[in-house]
Parts: sequence; structure tokens; C-alpha cells
Amino acid sequence: MKDFLKYTLATVTGLIITGVIFFFIGIMIISGIAASSDTSVTVKKNSILMLNLDGQLSERVQDKPWARIFGDEDKSIGLDDVISAIKKAKSNEDIKGIYIQAKLLSSSFASYQEIRDALLDFKKSKKFIIAYSDTYTQGLYYLSSVADKIILNPQGSIGWKGLSTQITYMKNLFDKLGIEQQVFKVGTFKSAVEPLTSTSMSDANRLQMTELLGSLWGKMVKDVAASRHLTPSTLNEIADKGTVLFNEAKVCVSTHMADTLLYKSEVKDYLKKKVGIGKDDNLNILGINDMLNVKDKTSKDKSGNEIAVYYACGEIVDESSTSSSLSDEQIVGDEVVSDLRDLRENDDVKAVVLRVNSPGGSAFASEQIWHAIQLLKAKKPVVVSMSDYAASGGYYISCGANKIVAEPTTLTGSIGIFGVIPNFTKLANKIGLTFDGVKTNKMSDMGVLGTSLTPEEKSLIQMRIANGYNTFVSRCAKGRKMSTAAIENIAQGRVWSGEKALKLGLVDEMGNMDKAIAIAAKLSKVSAYSVMSYPEQKSILSTLLKEKPDNYIETKLLKSRLGNYYEAFSFINSLQKQPTIQARIPFFLNIN
Repeated sequence: MKDFLKYTLATVTGLIITGVIFFFIGIMIISGIAASSDTSVTVKKNSILMLNLDGQLSERVQDKPWARIFGDEDKSIGLDDVISAIKKAKSNEDIKGIYIQAKLLSSSFASYQEIRDALLDFKKSKKFIIAYSDTYTQGLYYLSSVADKIILNPQGSIGWKGLSTQITYMKNLFDKLGIEQQVFKVGTFKSAVEPLTSTSMSDANRLQMTELLGSLWGKMVKDVAASRHLTPSTLNEIADKGTVLFNEAKVCVSTHMADTLLYKSEVKDYLKKKVGIGKDDNLNILGINDMLNVKDKTSKDKSGNEIAVYYACGEIVDESSTSSSLSDEQIVGDEVVSDLRDLRENDDVKAVVLRVNSPGGSAFASEQIWHAIQLLKAKKPVVVSMSDYAASGGYYISCGANKIVAEPTTLTGSIGIFGVIPNFTKLANKIGLTFDGVKTNKMSDMGVLGTSLTPEEKSLIQMRIANGYNTFVSRCAKGRKMSTAAIENIAQGRVWSGEKALKLGLVDEMGNMDKAIAIAAKLSKVSAYSVMSYPEQKSILSTLLKEKPDNYIETKLLKSRLGNYYEAFSFINSLQKQPTIQARIPFFLNIN
């Protein structure tokens, strides 16, 4: 008995000591993160800003303390941080140029374009831009094509091959499992549910995707042609023949897609020469994170006027999901409504720019946010700045703004609604499960596991979907000052590029965030103002308290195991946790 108590006490003591050690290690890590973020950076003469484009690009980066604690490399890059770094580099006389190190950046084309436009603006300072890559991906080549000199590794290539999209269809899988996907939708082009119910692309979806890819590719070709002094026909020929993808690297130079071939070790000496220092001198290079801590030399506004930029990014949901971290970003209906009310009541805020990057989601939450924006709009101007996506529910929350600004490559529209209710009856029968019960009313067991929807129930659900669609169309008609019939002609769940949306009247202007802010200032009639971002970024401590470590581990494992199928799994998983009625873009668009 004594030995038992001794060993038990020793074990408990060991666990307590281990817990205390890990607690203090965690505190030290968090303190180190906080200290590093507050360290001011001084820019030395003849410095270069390096854009190390490697990882996942998002609108704003939220610090991931669990990744740091587990020793994982966080390759998240904030679009806002990249744009800010470029602007600071333009105005800082000690920074002589920008070096783009193009690796592998996961992003959509509108974000690529926004960075590209910022680089074009930087070139007005007459400072240089140099780009290098071992092998350029198509998106990063598009971004890098603005450079004064494009350098390629002598063994490298350029992935210039055109755009394609591929969808994974799961109907046969569900049939084998005995799962019936009971689908309700309005919109000929509302193809979000096709992967669940079909084995191939519908004619309507094939038409919209063909036109969408054509619009995106046309914009890319036009921009690259202008920067590289090539013709669009030449660029299409290069893509069709795989000229710069499969041939020797010197062909990239002979076709004027690249300027010179250098090994990565030689690029540093080339940059030293550009800033006018010797080979033995130290080259001062600043990264994106360094630039965050460089003081902005522009004079601070003292008027007290504020233009608020509110970020609405991710899937639109009714309530925040804390049980799983499948989605890093969410637009939580109640939280956004509360935040917009605070901005409405803040007298210092003269106008609001709603930055939307969302494929949509809950139709209910979208309606609540739309209503909150109408209340906000009644008191001060609201301008929407569309990023990569502002489609379906993302367009729902945007349509009522005073003005809408989009990038030509933004994916928007998709005015349509759908619902999915899985029926597991056949699967249950396959594995030997049967169900029985009693009910008080005709529809008491509607949607219960083991029961199929009756024709009457299906009719009522379809009616509810149709009513939601009609509400969506009416919101768009009111916001865009168009007739219901006119909106109906361009709705039906169809996805449009920002460029096409402008011609259809779904957006007002082409441009980036800066343009949206300028329009907001003009509408609010203020000439002096400061720009503030909302909602406030979560502190490291609050993130640790809210996010469980097992959620982080679960997401990490799923991503590593599922690979390219992770997005499909995430989509199906989110549908199980969200309301039946959804306003979201056709499935997940995988454009390569």
C-alpha cells in the first residue's frame, strides 16, 4: 500500500511539474511573439524590400500561437501587410527597390492583381523591381511580370499554360453508400450542389465556367502582354505549345518571357550592383514583417475623422464554430451585426468600407447582415470593396451599399439559393439498422434520421427556397436600382467576373481598396481622415483561450491526409453544421 501511494504521489507530482514547465514555456513563447511584434525597425541606407511570396495569402493574418507552440512554420501572408510594405517602401528614400522572390503562393487572381497594381504604383517612384524564381507558377508570373527584370534559374521554367478548373463529383460514391442527397434550389446556374447529385458538369455550368475562365485569362494575357511588350496572340501560342514550361530555360529568355538566367546564389551580387555597393558589402534586406515595424513617415491625421475598413472574410455562418478549425475565417452573422451597430453609433466614423472576400454561406445570416448594412447606410456612406470572392451570400451582403468596387478578376454574382438534406435510409438498411417511432402530427418526423421526405414536404421546402431566392433578387434590385426582371436575367445563380459584372450593373467601378476608401471619403465629404481596420485583431492570449489545441491538430492532420480533397471534405462538413438554406458560390472553385 505504501508503494502504491508513493508511486501515485510521484506520478501526480511529475504531471504537475510537467504542466508547470509547459505553462512557463508557453508564456515565454507568447512573450517572445509579443515582444518581436513591438520591436521598431530602422531602415538602413541602400536597403531592399524582399517580398518572399511563399505560403498562403489571406486578407489579414491572425497570429497562430498554437502553430508556434508546436514548432510548426506558419506561412500565412496578409494581403494588407504586403500592400502596406510596398507603400512604405515607395515613400522611404532609403529603400532603393523591391526584390520579388517568387516561390509557391496559394491565392486567387484578384489578390494577385491587387499586389500587382501596388507594384505598378511603386514603379512611379522610379525605383527598381527585380523578380527571381526557380520555377514561376502561372499566378506568380502574372504578378512578377511588372518587374524591370525577370530572372529565372538556368534549370527553371515558367508555368504559362492557360487556366482550367476541375470538379470532383461524388454521386456514384453516395449511391454506393446508400446516401440520397435531397436537393432544393433556384437558379439554372446554381451548380453548388452538382458534385453531390451528378457525375459530370451540366451544360449551364460548363457555359458559365467557360466564360468565367475566358474573362480571367483574357485579363491576365492583356496585363502580361503590356508589361512584357508581347502580343496576346504570342502569349496564347506560348501557352498552347508549352514553350516555356517544357523547353530549356534559355527559351524563356528568347521568347522574352524572362530577361536573364541566374542561379539563386548569383542574384544577391546582382542586387548589390543595383544598389551601388561592392560584392563584399552587406546587403540590407527587409522582409514584409520587418516593414510592419517601420514607422510610416507620412504625417498623421489629426482631424479625428475616421474611415472604417471592416473585413468580412470567409464563409457566412449563423454562429461561430469552436468544435473544429476547418475554416480559418468566418463571417459570423450576429458578430458582424453587432460590429456594424457599433460603427453606426461611433460618431468619429464618417464612412465604412466593407471589404468582402466570401463565397457566401447561410442565407439567413446574409439577410441579417444585409439589414444591418441598411441601418448603417441610413446614417453614413457604405462602400464595398470586393476581393477574390463576393459571390452569392457575399454579394447578398454587398448589394445594398452606396457603391461597389471590384477587381476585374473578382468572382461575384451567383444570385441564387439552395438546400441539401441527406437521406441515410438506404445506408441504414445496408448495415442492418431499422427505425420505428410515433408522432403527434403529420410532419413531426420531417428530417429525422431514417425517414425520407414525402412529396408534400419536398414541395414545402422548395417553396421556402423559392421565397428566399425572391427575397435575394428583391434586395439586389433595390440596392442596384434595377428592376426585378433585369436582376432575374443576370441572376439564376450565375457567377460573373468583376469585369463582366461592371457591364451588367452589378458593381459600380473597377479598383482596389484604396479606390473604395477614396470613394467613401468623397461620399462622406471629408478631406482629412485616418483609416482604421475592424474588427480588431484577436490578441494572442484570447486566441489561445478560444482555440483548443486539439482543433489545431485535427485540422493539420486532415489537411495532410486529404491533400487536394480537403476542400471538398470541408465543404460537406460545413453543410452538416449549417442551416439547410444556403446562398453560396458553386461548390469550391479550383482554378489552376
